[in-house]
Amino acid sequence: MGHEVHGVVARGKGAPVSVENIFVPDPGAGEVVVDIQACGVCHTDLHYREGAINDEFPFLLGHEAAGVVSQLGPGVSNVKEGDFVILNWRAVCGQCRSCLRGRPQYCFATHNAKQKMTIEGVDLSPALGIGAFAEKTLVAAGQATVVNNAVEPEVAGLIGCGVMAGLGAALNTGGVTRGDSVAVWGCGGVGNAAIEGARLAGARAIIAIDVDDRKLHWAKDFGATHSINSAGLSNEEVVAAVRELTEGNGVDVAIEAVGLPDTYEQAFFARDLAGTVVLVGVPNPEMRIDLPLIEVFGRGGALKSSWYGDCLPSRDFPMLIDLYLQGRLELGRFVSEKIDIHGVEDAFHKMERGEVLRSVVMI
Repeated sequence: MGHEVHGVVARGKGAPVSVENIFVPDPGAGEVVVDIQACGVCHTDLHYREGAINDEFPFLLGHEAAGVVSQLGPGVSNVKEGDFVILNWRAVCGQCRSCLRGRPQYCFATHNAKQKMTIEGVDLSPALGIGAFAEKTLVAAGQATVVNNAVEPEVAGLIGCGVMAGLGAALNTGGVTRGDSVAVWGCGGVGNAAIEGARLAGARAIIAIDVDDRKLHWAKDFGATHSINSAGLSNEEVVAAVRELTEGNGVDVAIEAVGLPDTYEQAFFARDLAGTVVLVGVPNPEMRIDLPLIEVFGRGGALKSSWYGDCLPSRDFPMLIDLYLQGRLELGRFVSEKIDIHGVEDAFHKMERGEVLRSVVMI
C-alpha cells in the first residue's frame, strides 16, 4: 500500500528546497521503513542541492538521521519493528573482496534499497541512499544500526555522518593514541568531531586551525589545547606555528577536514617524521596538489584518506552511543539548534555563514 509523507526535495540545481508530498513504498526483500525522528543538516545535502555530486534530480535530501523501524521486508533479521536505529550509508555486503579479506569497514559494494521513493510518479534520488528529511524513509536493512534507545534522537542521528567521519578520522584512520600530538585543519562539525576523538584517545596536545575565531572557540570546548587563526597566514607560517607548539617537531597526526590543496600542504609539512596525514575534507574533482617526491619519501609515515571515518556501523555506532550515555563523549555540543522540516533552506544559509555546527530537523 505504501505511505504518503512529507519530505524535503531539491528539484533543480541551486533552487531552494521545498517540502513536498512523497510516496514511500512498503519494504521489499531486505528493506525496512524507518519513521524518522531527527536528521542533521549536513554540508553533503547542500552539495546535492547545488548539483555538486551528480545531476540526478529530484533529490530527497537528508541522511544524518535516527528513528524507529516501523516495517520490515521479507528476509530482514538484523532489526525488528520498534527498534531505535541510526541510519548509515555503509550497508556492508559481506561478499566483496574487502569484506572477504576481513576488512568490512572498507566494503566496496555497499548497497541501498532497491525500490524507489517517488514524487508525482517520478523517482527520487535519496541523498547517500537514505533521504531522511522526511517523516518516513525506505532503506536497505543493513543501513539501519540498532543503538540504545536512551539517547536523544537529535544527538544519535549525528553519528550517522559528520560526527562519525571526524571521530573515525582520528580514532580509526589516524590511529591517535595516548600521548600523541594532533592538529586539525577546519573546525566545523567534522573537524570538531576529530578533536573530540583525539581527546577521547588521550592525545596530549590538540591544535585547532581555522580562519574563524568562533569556530576556534568551539574547538576548545571539544578539547583543543591550542588554536591557530590561519587567516592571512602563508602555508609556511601556519607550519611554523604548529611546530612552535610541538617543540619544533610537528604533530604525530595531522587531520585535514577542509579539502583544499593549501590546507593539505600545511598538514603534510606540519607533521613530525613518520607522522600521519589524514584527509577527511572532501575536495572537488578539479583540485590538484604538487609535493616534492623526496619529501614524501624522506618524511616517512603515512598519507591516508578517511572514508566515513573508516567506520563499521555495527561496531562503532553502539559503542559511541554508550560512551555518550556514560558522559565520556560530548555529542550534545554539536547541536546548535533544533528546527522543523520547513527550516532546511534557512539552515543551509546559516551553515554557509558558519553560524552553526549542526541544525537538526526534528520530525
